[in-house]
Amino acid sequence: MTVLVTGAAGFVGYHVAESLLAAGHDVLGVDNLNDYYDPALKEARLARLAPRTGFTFRRLDLSDTAGVAALFEERREISHIVHLAAQAGVRHSLLDPCAYVTANVMAHVVLLEAARALPHLKHVVYASSSSVYGLNATLPFRESDAVDQPSSLYAVTKRTGELTAHAYAHLYGVPQTGLRFFTAYGPWGRPDMAYYHFAQAIATGELLTLYEGDGLVRDFTYVDDIVRGIVGVLDLPPQQARILNLGSDNPAPVRRLIALLESELGRVARIQEKPRPRADVEATWSDVSAIEALTGWKPQVSLEEGVARFVAWFRAYHEVG
Repeated sequence: MTVLVTGAAGFVGYHVAESLLAAGHDVLGVDNLNDYYDPALKEARLARLAPRTGFTFRRLDLSDTAGVAALFEERREISHIVHLAAQAGVRHSLLDPCAYVTANVMAHVVLLEAARALPHLKHVVYASSSSVYGLNATLPFRESDAVDQPSSLYAVTKRTGELTAHAYAHLYGVPQTGLRFFTAYGPWGRPDMAYYHFAQAIATGELLTLYEGDGLVRDFTYVDDIVRGIVGVLDLPPQQARILNLGSDNPAPVRRLIALLESELGRVARIQEKPRPRADVEATWSDVSAIEALTGWKPQVSLEEGVARFVAWFRAYHEVG
């Protein structure tokens, strides 16, 4: 396979590229290396991919119509696309909503408009998000649930991506699978995510902000499990389009996550409680029976093991004693 991985310098994109290269596939990585969080971390991920046989990289913003069209004309051998590039962050979408429309809607359309001309394209797998479930109150979240009550503009753009994919599958026969990720975490993760913030606060003795409420629960999913789910569906294109949850199916209280981080770091968190922002939902929980039935996929890494692996990387990368 020749696989285009968008967002290859990002958290999940880096791990997906690494997995595909290890399996002997050619990977074309694309990323715009924006500064939403420290680009040095993105560069460090790329530096690990660059020497690998079969890896090439192009710095490109996917909203650049001419640039994407030129790339696809040059690399017509692309057989699969894993589209992970996006403007991430639920709360940041309140501050810069237009960035989300550009990166998550415009770029998705540009990508698919160019991709439909690829002569050997077999499947597009793209990242959606558990955020699309929004204000749904029934748990666990199932793919058949209505998703018309978003709690953030980020969720709106990810749902728009799903609808865009469906339209291109229907109109042009481009097989597409959308994966709704549930709170991916692990080594080489994103510093804007809560678990990373918590680790930094605990390690430095700074105040850790925890949102009020005993019901604050997340379906934390270790990155290796996310990658296995992505790679597992890559060679199983649908007739047109489908949506699948990709989560741990084992939600845990956020306070449990903090306790595990305290234990691994050997330090006690200094916690300040604040009201939960309106953009944040109280709980997430994935029903993963659909992807299990399709591929046999099941999450394998427990929260305890995943946090231990993350902290080991965190200590090494940040030189924390």
